[in-house]
Amino acid sequence: MSQDNRLIYLDNNSTTPCDPRVVDAMVPFFTQYPGNAASRSHPFGWKAEEAVDYAREQVANLINVDSKEIIFTSGATEADNLALKGVFEMYSRKGNHIITVETEHKAVLDACDKIEKMGGEVTYLKVKENGLIDLQELEAAITDKTILISVMYANNETGVIQPMKEIGKICEKHGVLFFSDAVQAVGKIPVDPKETGIHLMAFTAHKMYGPKGVGALFVNRKKPRVKVTSQLDGGGHERGMRSGTLNVPGIVGFGKAAEIAKKEMEKDAARLSKLRDRLEQKLTDIEETVINGAVESRMPHVTNISFKHVEGEGLMMTFNQNIAVSSGSACTSASLEPSYVLKAMGLGDDLAHSSLRLSLGRFTKEEDVDWAADAIAKGVHHMRDLSPIWEMYKEGVDLESVEWSEH
Repeated sequence: MSQDNRLIYLDNNSTTPCDPRVVDAMVPFFTQYPGNAASRSHPFGWKAEEAVDYAREQVANLINVDSKEIIFTSGATEADNLALKGVFEMYSRKGNHIITVETEHKAVLDACDKIEKMGGEVTYLKVKENGLIDLQELEAAITDKTILISVMYANNETGVIQPMKEIGKICEKHGVLFFSDAVQAVGKIPVDPKETGIHLMAFTAHKMYGPKGVGALFVNRKKPRVKVTSQLDGGGHERGMRSGTLNVPGIVGFGKAAEIAKKEMEKDAARLSKLRDRLEQKLTDIEETVINGAVESRMPHVTNISFKHVEGEGLMMTFNQNIAVSSGSACTSASLEPSYVLKAMGLGDDLAHSSLRLSLGRFTKEEDVDWAADAIAKGVHHMRDLSPIWEMYKEGVDLESVEWSEH
């Protein structure tokens, strides 16, 4: 492929390519071993059940939990819904109050919205400018009706990692359950829910080089024994918490992806943080660029950068055929609203609109990063050359005080 039409994938926070080793593990379960894991009366079913059990061990090992604590789902969105709604229903006698954060993933925010419609009370914590929550505000929000605190491990847009252990201690002190959407963290950095004090945790295969359409919810079994009310009823699969025929090939792939992640995570993270720093160095050489989120507490492979007075979607048009990145949040980027995560961190519309999220992955090479950095820099300069606002800014006009006419 020539330099001009090479394709570079820097959107690994949306989804990762499937590792070929994962695909190899899955293939036999589409054709050779077609059994249903719930068919107990013949060898095809036994083979499927055995494969699921093995994958459950692999997934549990990745996060140091018992395999009986892993509930397979269709993905993290379902796992988020099962945790939030399942706890809300199961613990309704104890209380109806949930605490979460404004910068959570839509799957959590929309599930909380539904819970409010069902009569629950939800407190949405603000974040500081660096994207981190204020632990004192969190503790102050707890009431005698609080049953669950839901805080994502690492943010999908900025990669910012919340102070999870401290949150775990606050939950323990007040006897409140702790749930985390850990989609962006599991498989990329070491995550140990027991050690952190997390009682329920959602994660998914397709963010760690596994297949789409399969996820998991970790549900703590001892001290405390946590239960959730099922949201999908049927044959009572997954210890009665999630009915439905298991996606055997997907689960096998999830298991293999988890096993690879456990072995290679440290090496991957070290390589990717170097590459990410290289990318950032090149992009912050451009004047008036801002890195969004706590630089000292974030994922090794992600950067979120705003280019002042450059519209993110427009910037992507300058190289969009070649480089996959995201502007705003990938899951909701059909809307041209600026990212709610960046706005919650106090960025004005202009800076929020001018942000790009670049997320590197296992298959990203150094030359990809260099090529992308050059293309983005070229795009930024091109956009600014065309921008009367940039020209005014360069001439020292205070853009805050300008009154723009409607016509």
